[in-house]
Amino acid sequence: MKLIERHLTSILTESMKHFPVVAVTGPRQCGKSTLIRNMLRNDRGYVHLDLERQSDLQKLDEAEWYLQTQKGKTICLDEVQRKPEIFMLIRSLVDEWQINGSFIILGSASRDLLRQSSESLAGRIFYHEIGGFTLKELGAANHEKLWFRGSLPRSYLARSLTESNEWRKGFIRTFLERDLPQLGISINSTTMRRFWTMLAHYHGQVWNSSEFARSFGVADTTIRGYLDRLTSALVVRQLLPWHENISKRQIKSPKVYIADSGLLHSLLNIRSMSDLESHPKTGASWEGFLPDQIIRHLHVDREECFFWATHGGAELDLLVVRGRLRLGFEFKRTSSPHVTPSMRQSIKDLGLQRLDVIHAGSQTFPISENVRAVAPGSARQ
Repeated sequence: MKLIERHLTSILTESMKHFPVVAVTGPRQCGKSTLIRNMLRNDRGYVHLDLERQSDLQKLDEAEWYLQTQKGKTICLDEVQRKPEIFMLIRSLVDEWQINGSFIILGSASRDLLRQSSESLAGRIFYHEIGGFTLKELGAANHEKLWFRGSLPRSYLARSLTESNEWRKGFIRTFLERDLPQLGISINSTTMRRFWTMLAHYHGQVWNSSEFARSFGVADTTIRGYLDRLTSALVVRQLLPWHENISKRQIKSPKVYIADSGLLHSLLNIRSMSDLESHPKTGASWEGFLPDQIIRHLHVDREECFFWATHGGAELDLLVVRGRLRLGFEFKRTSSPHVTPSMRQSIKDLGLQRLDVIHAGSQTFPISENVRAVAPGSARQ
């Protein structure tokens, strides 16, 4: 498989100089293990334990003894959520050793889910989230291929579109039948597939638990639990609403997205770009694909990212808030974007320093004061 340099490599290398434990979280098959192996391929003191491999898991039957024999090396524990009790031992060892870069832990679960097990590592651990490929890594010319196939490396790098489609179908099946139970999620795989598919049809819409609960014949709290579990497994994203102290009624429920555009297309049974272009969810797919690229391009935390909408119809697809800095983004599947009344309202009510309209064309150009049209891959800070 073609090796593509990942932008997180230098960031991780720097983090290892300052923290004894570095955690990398990301969805299944997003390239976490490959990233670390390539980053440390010339480090003779590197030890990689894949906790999904029985032989590696058995090495931790006497975990304290084994890890003590590896002191001074960089120890990578892959799929660490398989052995949550290891966190207490890691704390004891890093306090004893006082060596930065001692452990790299990889997990296919959200930072919050891992924190339930790793709270004892507070002050000793630094978290990074990795997704699949980005436009910055692949080049702007590949944005439509990345959009259609998604960012998971095996889907994107597949030799043919048929192979990519089949790989994603297999990923969905394996994720539901094997990976979710390993994360401690015991919901029937058929139920979760139906829920995940229904979410795909609501991709980019404001969450309505009552509507989903009626469809499944369960309580609102149960259906919310389904959503939170898929969010924790990093295959669904929730974009929280921003509330401003203005005299307008504002939306207060999150928007929900399938995290990877390729998986979205598979769940919707979209098999080709021509199918996608004629599908009712084309716009929603585009509007879900680009925010993730922008967030990762700007290196902002997801806790700094929101959408904004009022009951009167004004809305903003993505709002980035960092201190006093406020940046707005709209995503339009058109090559000739223009300023709308909703955009003007967003700039006024939210005090945006700038609003970028990410569009389907190839040129970046100003369209109004503090508003510019930006071609995919050319957005800059």
